[in-house]
Amino acid sequence: MPQEPENQNLGGAGDADARVLRHAAELQRFSRRGFLGGTAAASVLAADMLFTRRVQAERRVHRILPVPDETAETYYPNASWFLFPGYKTSWEEALWILNALRGTLNKRGQLAAVGYSNVGLDIDQIVIAVVEHARAHQLTTLYFYGHSFGGMVATQVAARLRELHGIEVAFILLDSSPCSKYDVLDQSWFEGVVFLYEKGFRFPTVLRGGYELGERMLHKDERSWGQILDQTLEQLSPIAPSSVLIQSESAYIYHFDATRFAGKLGGTRMAFVGNPRDRTVDYETARDSWSLTFKDNMANASLRTDGARPAHASPGWNPFIYRPIIEELQDGMFPLPSGGGKKTAF
Repeated sequence: MPQEPENQNLGGAGDADARVLRHAAELQRFSRRGFLGGTAAASVLAADMLFTRRVQAERRVHRILPVPDETAETYYPNASWFLFPGYKTSWEEALWILNALRGTLNKRGQLAAVGYSNVGLDIDQIVIAVVEHARAHQLTTLYFYGHSFGGMVATQVAARLRELHGIEVAFILLDSSPCSKYDVLDQSWFEGVVFLYEKGFRFPTVLRGGYELGERMLHKDERSWGQILDQTLEQLSPIAPSSVLIQSESAYIYHFDATRFAGKLGGTRMAFVGNPRDRTVDYETARDSWSLTFKDNMANASLRTDGARPAHASPGWNPFIYRPIIEELQDGMFPLPSGGGKKTAF
């Protein structure tokens, strides 16, 4: 009888040890899963941070982004198009636009886009980048494609190239480009963004994300919901233009004065294309302002991108509407050499 409590105590101790062992085994399994999961998450986060840092470091300078094209390089070794992207257009979207129009643009020259610096828009640095690219590739004929507000930049760069380097641009295509801030239809956000930028305020990414989605929903009748989602997510990705760049672009539009460059383009020919249904830029006032200010250079302002959606500067979304227009302009102003029938290299 005296041994019975001792056996009971031994039994209790054994059960306790078993429970401890079971908990240890469960903890080991849980720790292994947690460790592996945490390691995977940390690896993804580290890779994302490295990618973001690389992108940010790479895009601190204005850069010319060429699009390789064997046809253009073979038949037009000394001519090139330069795409000046529009407001909030990333490097990747600029290249996408060029690829969408490649089959038409490459019939007069090679293809390249101007990648704006995330540090902020700097016209002098863009001019230097264009000159260096032109010299490195021995270019003698330059065509500029001004995508939305990029038409303003293209015009100023062309004037600077002629004034400072003696380089005359052959052609500037203005795609739905405002001629001044007064051609921008939605002024409510515009003045506020510029005011805050010039006071030194910079938009954080979270606030910008809400702004991007709100702006696109406001103009949802111009875009499908798929386009709204794609554009919003792009603006929140590491490859998106920085908030500083976007604010500097706003300030540039706000202060742009086209009359400063009137009479300074020499023999550069210009054309304006747009859409009367444009809800971003007033088609009629922009077209008339460009035509009046650059009356000696404007060769065509009658072609329209009817049927394009969105209506404002959307060659990437609507290449089959834009290509015939560009072909008509090229054939009219820069016809290919004739002879030997209608055969061409294409």
